[in-house]
Amino acid sequence: MQPRQVILLPNHIYHIYNHANGRENLFENKENYIFFMQRYAYFITPIADTFAYCQMPNHVHFMVRIKDIPDLQIANKNFLLAKEIPLENIKEIKEEDFSKFIARTFANLFSSYAQAFNIKTKRKGALFIPNFKRKEVTTQTYYTKLIHYIHNNPVHHGFVTDPENWAYSSYNAYISDKITLLAKEEVFSWFGDKNAFQDFHKIEKTDFSFDKF
Repeated sequence: MQPRQVILLPNHIYHIYNHANGRENLFENKENYIFFMQRYAYFITPIADTFAYCQMPNHVHFMVRIKDIPDLQIANKNFLLAKEIPLENIKEIKEEDFSKFIARTFANLFSSYAQAFNIKTKRKGALFIPNFKRKEVTTQTYYTKLIHYIHNNPVHHGFVTDPENWAYSSYNAYISDKITLLAKEEVFSWFGDKNAFQDFHKIEKTDFSFDKF
Protein backbone atom coordinates (compact mmCIF):
# COMPACT_ATOMS: atom_id res chain seq x y z
CA MET A 1 0.00 0.00 0.00
CA GLN A 2 1.33 3.44 -0.97
CA PRO A 3 1.85 5.86 1.95
CA ARG A 4 -0.72 8.64 2.15
CA GLN A 5 0.40 11.88 0.55
CA VAL A 6 1.01 14.89 2.79
CA ILE A 7 -1.97 17.28 2.71
CA LEU A 8 -1.15 20.77 1.43
CA LEU A 9 -2.59 23.44 3.75
CA PRO A 10 -2.66 27.26 3.80
CA ASN A 11 0.28 29.00 5.50
CA HIS A 12 2.38 25.80 5.61
CA ILE A 13 5.80 25.38 3.96
CA TYR A 14 6.53 22.38 1.72
CA HIS A 15 9.23 20.75 -0.35
CA ILE A 16 7.55 19.90 -3.66
CA TYR A 17 9.36 17.65 -6.11
CA ASN A 18 8.64 15.64 -9.23
CA HIS A 19 10.52 13.41 -11.66
CA ALA A 20 10.33 12.44 -15.29
CA ASN A 21 8.71 9.15 -16.16
CA GLY A 22 11.32 6.42 -16.63
CA ARG A 23 14.67 7.50 -18.05
CA GLU A 24 13.33 10.42 -20.05
CA ASN A 25 14.19 14.07 -19.52
CA LEU A 26 11.78 16.89 -18.76
CA PHE A 27 13.85 19.53 -20.53
CA GLU A 28 15.69 19.27 -23.83
CA ASN A 29 16.77 22.89 -24.27
CA LYS A 30 16.80 26.35 -22.71
CA GLU A 31 13.36 27.17 -24.10
CA ASN A 32 11.87 24.17 -22.22
CA TYR A 33 13.30 25.40 -18.91
CA ILE A 34 11.97 28.91 -19.52
CA PHE A 35 8.52 27.71 -20.58
CA PHE A 36 8.17 25.52 -17.48
CA MET A 37 8.86 28.48 -15.20
CA GLN A 38 6.36 30.57 -17.13
CA ARG A 39 3.76 27.88 -16.46
CA TYR A 40 4.93 27.78 -12.84
CA ALA A 41 4.40 31.54 -12.47
CA TYR A 42 0.92 31.27 -13.95
CA PHE A 43 -0.29 28.38 -11.81
CA ILE A 44 1.68 28.60 -8.57
CA THR A 45 2.35 32.29 -7.90
CA PRO A 46 -1.36 32.92 -7.10
CA ILE A 47 -1.39 30.15 -4.48
CA ALA A 48 2.11 30.07 -2.99
CA ASP A 49 5.20 32.10 -2.12
CA THR A 50 8.36 30.57 -3.53
CA PHE A 51 11.53 30.34 -1.44
CA ALA A 52 13.68 28.17 -3.74
CA TYR A 53 13.54 26.13 -6.92
CA CYS A 54 15.81 24.05 -9.11
CA GLN A 55 15.14 22.53 -12.50
CA MET A 56 17.26 19.52 -13.37
CA PRO A 57 17.16 17.66 -16.71
CA ASN A 58 14.90 14.92 -15.31
CA HIS A 59 13.44 16.35 -12.10
CA VAL A 60 12.38 19.55 -10.32
CA HIS A 61 12.46 20.82 -6.73
CA PHE A 62 10.52 23.67 -5.14
CA MET A 63 10.24 25.07 -1.65
CA VAL A 64 7.02 27.01 -1.20
CA ARG A 65 4.67 28.38 1.41
CA ILE A 66 1.01 28.04 0.53
CA LYS A 67 -0.76 31.39 0.78
CA ASP A 68 -3.53 32.23 3.21
CA ILE A 69 -7.22 31.57 2.67
CA PRO A 70 -8.21 34.95 1.10
CA ASP A 71 -5.55 34.54 -1.60
CA LEU A 72 -6.62 30.96 -2.23
CA GLN A 73 -10.25 32.06 -2.54
CA ILE A 74 -9.27 34.51 -5.26
CA ALA A 75 -7.13 31.91 -7.04
CA ASN A 76 -9.93 29.37 -6.87
CA LYS A 77 -12.30 31.77 -8.60
CA ASN A 78 -9.75 32.81 -11.22
CA PHE A 79 -8.87 29.22 -12.11
CA LEU A 80 -12.56 28.30 -12.33
CA LEU A 81 -12.10 25.23 -10.18
CA ALA A 82 -15.40 25.56 -8.34
CA LYS A 83 -15.79 21.78 -8.47
CA GLU A 84 -13.01 21.59 -5.87
CA ILE A 85 -14.60 24.20 -3.58
CA PRO A 86 -18.25 25.18 -4.26
CA LEU A 87 -18.24 28.95 -4.62
CA GLU A 88 -21.59 29.31 -2.85
CA ASN A 89 -19.93 27.96 0.31
CA ILE A 90 -16.77 30.01 -0.02
CA LYS A 91 -17.21 31.76 3.35
CA GLU A 92 -17.86 28.57 5.27
CA ILE A 93 -14.95 26.38 4.25
CA LYS A 94 -12.05 25.40 6.49
CA GLU A 95 -8.37 25.51 5.58
CA GLU A 96 -8.18 21.74 5.06
CA ASP A 97 -10.90 22.05 2.40
CA PHE A 98 -8.37 23.81 0.21
CA SER A 99 -6.05 20.79 0.07
CA LYS A 100 -7.65 19.33 -3.06
CA PHE A 101 -7.58 22.69 -4.82
CA ILE A 102 -3.91 23.26 -3.95
CA ALA A 103 -2.89 19.76 -5.06
CA ARG A 104 -4.95 20.12 -8.24
CA THR A 105 -3.21 23.39 -9.07
CA PHE A 106 0.24 21.77 -8.83
CA ALA A 107 -1.05 18.83 -10.88
CA ASN A 108 -2.32 21.30 -13.49
CA LEU A 109 1.15 22.85 -13.70
CA PHE A 110 2.77 19.51 -14.49
CA SER A 111 -0.03 18.49 -16.85
CA SER A 112 0.06 21.80 -18.73
CA TYR A 113 3.80 21.57 -19.27
CA ALA A 114 3.65 17.90 -20.25
CA GLN A 115 0.97 18.50 -22.86
CA ALA A 116 2.96 21.33 -24.45
CA PHE A 117 6.20 19.33 -24.29
CA ASN A 118 4.56 16.31 -25.93
CA ILE A 119 3.21 18.42 -28.77
CA LYS A 120 6.56 20.13 -29.30
CA THR A 121 8.58 16.90 -29.27
CA LYS A 122 5.91 14.72 -30.92
CA ARG A 123 5.93 12.25 -28.04
CA LYS A 124 3.04 10.48 -26.31
CA GLY A 125 2.31 9.25 -22.82
CA ALA A 126 3.01 10.46 -19.29
CA LEU A 127 5.99 12.79 -18.95
CA PHE A 128 6.03 12.87 -15.13
CA ILE A 129 5.73 10.01 -12.67
CA PRO A 130 2.25 9.74 -11.10
CA ASN A 131 1.58 11.89 -8.03
CA PHE A 132 4.12 14.62 -7.37
CA LYS A 133 5.88 14.35 -4.01
CA ARG A 134 5.61 16.76 -1.12
CA LYS A 135 7.04 17.02 2.40
CA GLU A 136 6.23 19.63 5.03
CA VAL A 137 9.03 21.89 6.31
CA THR A 138 8.56 22.20 10.06
CA THR A 139 11.82 23.52 11.58
CA GLN A 140 14.30 26.31 10.90
CA THR A 141 17.11 23.75 10.52
CA TYR A 142 15.12 21.91 7.88
CA TYR A 143 14.28 25.23 6.21
CA THR A 144 17.90 26.34 5.76
CA LYS A 145 19.21 22.89 4.85
CA LEU A 146 16.50 22.42 2.24
CA ILE A 147 17.33 25.69 0.52
CA HIS A 148 20.98 24.64 0.47
CA TYR A 149 20.04 21.20 -0.87
CA ILE A 150 17.83 22.59 -3.65
CA HIS A 151 20.41 25.11 -4.83
CA ASN A 152 23.24 22.57 -4.65
CA ASN A 153 21.32 19.83 -6.46
CA PRO A 154 23.22 20.47 -9.72
CA VAL A 155 26.49 20.19 -7.77
CA HIS A 156 25.32 16.96 -6.10
CA HIS A 157 24.53 15.46 -9.53
CA GLY A 158 27.83 16.56 -11.05
CA PHE A 159 26.58 19.13 -13.55
CA VAL A 160 28.53 22.04 -12.04
CA THR A 161 30.94 22.65 -9.17
CA ASP A 162 29.21 25.80 -7.87
CA PRO A 163 25.46 26.54 -7.67
CA GLU A 164 26.16 29.92 -9.24
CA ASN A 165 27.06 28.14 -12.47
CA TRP A 166 23.66 26.48 -12.88
CA ALA A 167 21.24 28.71 -14.79
CA TYR A 168 18.03 26.92 -13.85
CA SER A 169 17.72 27.45 -10.12
CA SER A 170 16.78 30.36 -7.88
CA TYR A 171 20.30 30.79 -6.51
CA ASN A 172 21.40 33.44 -9.01
CA ALA A 173 18.20 35.38 -8.43
CA TYR A 174 19.17 35.59 -4.76
CA ILE A 175 22.67 36.90 -5.32
CA SER A 176 21.48 39.32 -8.02
CA ASP A 177 19.89 42.72 -7.37
CA LYS A 178 17.27 42.15 -10.06
CA ILE A 179 13.58 42.17 -9.14
CA THR A 180 12.17 38.69 -8.61
CA LEU A 181 9.00 37.01 -7.36
CA LEU A 182 11.05 35.07 -4.80
CA ALA A 183 10.61 35.90 -1.09
CA LYS A 184 14.24 37.05 -0.97
CA GLU A 185 14.27 39.28 2.11
CA GLU A 186 12.40 36.72 4.18
CA VAL A 187 14.87 34.02 3.17
CA PHE A 188 17.87 36.24 3.93
CA SER A 189 16.44 36.88 7.39
CA TRP A 190 16.46 33.13 8.10
CA PHE A 191 20.20 33.00 7.38
CA GLY A 192 21.04 36.40 8.88
CA ASP A 193 21.69 38.42 5.73
CA LYS A 194 22.70 38.02 2.09
CA ASN A 195 26.36 37.39 2.91
CA ALA A 196 25.45 34.69 5.43
CA PHE A 197 23.15 33.15 2.82
CA GLN A 198 26.01 32.91 0.33
CA ASP A 199 28.48 31.61 2.92
CA PHE A 200 26.05 28.88 3.98
CA HIS A 201 25.80 27.66 0.40
CA LYS A 202 29.56 27.22 0.22
CA ILE A 203 29.54 24.77 3.14
CA GLU A 204 29.41 21.10 2.16
CA LYS A 205 26.40 19.38 3.71
CA THR A 206 26.44 15.61 4.03
CA ASP A 207 23.84 15.04 6.74
CA PHE A 208 20.70 15.70 4.72
CA SER A 209 17.92 13.12 4.98
CA PHE A 210 15.65 14.45 2.21
CA ASP A 211 13.92 12.15 -0.22
CA LYS A 212 16.14 12.54 -3.29
CA PHE A 213 15.89 11.80 -6.99
